[in-house]
Amino acid sequence: MWARLRDRVAASDPGLLRLAAGLRTVASIALTLVVLALFGADVPHLVAGAMAAMVSTFAVREKQRGPQAVTLALGLPVALASVTLAALLHSHVVAGDLFFIALIFSAVYGRRFGDRGTALGLIGFQLYFVSLFVGATVSDLPELCAAVVTAVVCSAVVRFALVPETPAGTLERLRDAFRARFAQLVSAQLELLDAGPEEADRALGNVREGTARLHETALMIQGRLEEGTADEGTARLVQRRVADAEIAAERLGLLLLTARSAERTDTLTLHLPGAPVPTAGRLPVRDEAVETLRRDLRALRLLVQHPGGTALAHVRNRLLSYRDEENLPGASPAVQDVFRGIGEAARAVLGLRIALDGPQDESDDTPSTARSREELDAEDAAIDAAKDTPPEEETGLRRPTTRAAVQVAVGSSLAIVGGELLSSHRWYWAVLTCWIVFLNTSSTGEILVKGYRRLLGTVFGVVAGILLAGLVGQHTWTAFALVLLCVFAMFYTAPLSYTLMSFFVTAALGLLYTLLHTYSLSVLVLRIGETALGAACGVIAAALVLPVATDRRTNELLATVLERLGEVTGTAVEQLSGGPPVELLDQARDLDQALADLRAATQPLTHPVTPLRARRDTARYVVALLETAAYHARSLAATAELLPTHPSIAADPRLRGAGRRIAHNIEAIAAHVTDERATDRVETGPSIASLLEPQVPGTTRYGRVTDRVLRHLQRLDESVVGLARPLGVPVGT
Repeated sequence: MWARLRDRVAASDPGLLRLAAGLRTVASIALTLVVLALFGADVPHLVAGAMAAMVSTFAVREKQRGPQAVTLALGLPVALASVTLAALLHSHVVAGDLFFIALIFSAVYGRRFGDRGTALGLIGFQLYFVSLFVGATVSDLPELCAAVVTAVVCSAVVRFALVPETPAGTLERLRDAFRARFAQLVSAQLELLDAGPEEADRALGNVREGTARLHETALMIQGRLEEGTADEGTARLVQRRVADAEIAAERLGLLLLTARSAERTDTLTLHLPGAPVPTAGRLPVRDEAVETLRRDLRALRLLVQHPGGTALAHVRNRLLSYRDEENLPGASPAVQDVFRGIGEAARAVLGLRIALDGPQDESDDTPSTARSREELDAEDAAIDAAKDTPPEEETGLRRPTTRAAVQVAVGSSLAIVGGELLSSHRWYWAVLTCWIVFLNTSSTGEILVKGYRRLLGTVFGVVAGILLAGLVGQHTWTAFALVLLCVFAMFYTAPLSYTLMSFFVTAALGLLYTLLHTYSLSVLVLRIGETALGAACGVIAAALVLPVATDRRTNELLATVLERLGEVTGTAVEQLSGGPPVELLDQARDLDQALADLRAATQPLTHPVTPLRARRDTARYVVALLETAAYHARSLAATAELLPTHPSIAADPRLRGAGRRIAHNIEAIAAHVTDERATDRVETGPSIASLLEPQVPGTTRYGRVTDRVLRHLQRLDESVVGLARPLGVPVGT
């Protein structure tokens, strides 16, 4: 039971990142409150210390402990300077507002200097806001500075001693999460196998969700490999094994779909939300081959979940034998393909376990398992490190950080003026909202959606704040305990739902107002008005000052995805055609990251409340096609990297010609995305497989591995051609 619970937690919170962030922040606040209470601090300084502890904890984002300590040390003088200037300018309204705007501009502009610049900007802005919140004056400065110093020190104690975080530990937890999500995906595939016509769509939805969550965890692992592993070679080995396991799991889902269908399933089915099961068929329940298939899927899930043992070694040997066409049950070709897919998934699990846990016991190996180990060892020896070429940075106002700094400065100026009109004492809420809607957003549409979500969370949070304030009354420590619960919930839900995060923030603020004896219904209602005003000012500034339209932003990212797709496909096809070996891991990772950025940028277009339904469906369809194309490109890259070490895979020069049409079509679509006046056309013609017909009658066309390469090329070709219609690219023969 404990193991199942641990797997569930690991799968729902990869790397326990949300749990660790929530616990670290709550522990920092609690320790700060205890220390300040021991020294007899009053409630306003307790509130200031708690908020300073929260800021100094969540602002630091570096992964290594050394840089974290440096950033925290630099953050202390920044925090002290910020609260001091806020207190000194307390009675100078105009000068204080001008400085606040300059501080906001500097904080956003500082993001161009990486995590440290972002952290120092956050600390400076948030501590100025804390001073405004508690109404700090010059006479309060000694106690306020002491509270800030205490908060930063307590934050350091919690970060480095009580709730430590190391890159290696985080990476290990992410690996456990990957295994747990892999097992959950196999469970969803097993459910799809057994689903009848009525449950098929729901089961397919679970497979889609499981595939997406596995991919998300793979991206998180890739982002932590450099810091969390001993050397670059180990990092690349783990990256390769994670990619292999992801591809094998996704391919197994596609083969299961095909086995349920009358004909080969379109890969798009696995990536397009709402797409139905191709045919609502169901495999025979009592068929011996299907019973064996069901048993082997359960065995694969066990293999993913558990570290090893003699019994599991025999299970692993049986599953791996399917790769060598051994012991395949008598069944239709589509069902036999599923067994082969299980064998490939078992091989990926074996490779992942060797890469993560080191050498395994080989005493129970069968010849097929030994061959799989030899192949993995040969691949490991062939993996070489390649250096990344840093991307060119934009300059001037084209740089995103500079543009965002100008926009947020203008928006904050509007928010200050409008906020003063609503309330001369609470105007800073409008500024805070304007600042927040610009964080991690790049287009007007993203800012609009974020502002809407913040306002929605604030409205419900006000209701919760009213109820909690009524229950707490004047019980100070009960209120602080509820604040800690709200803070934990805020950090735990932040990556999942911005609306939920805003809800818990507002509920906590209602309790803080109660502690400061400034609580009233009118204050919380005023917060709704200030939040709406701040969001509106942010949208106005984004729309009028150096605007980046959502269409422009998505087109830029779409062009980047197409460029990365062309690079991966072209390099893989060239290597499969007999070209020199090239490192493909980084190219595939760049493609995945570019696609993730595009998926995030299209959220304003695909949001449920958008009135443009046709545009929403088009955006979803385009992203789904690109996800399908990326899957096939990753699979081609993985196969190409096996070429130097696997005797069963031979280069075929004919593939070079087959890949030219795909490369041309990707370039044609990219040209139309970047320039509407482009005249390039997408070419269609015979299937990719027909382009590789043998020249001599009676000779073998291609083996099973080459057949898989052709299928990936064919599906990739279909996906790229499919992009032409929604993107308005002309098609010719």
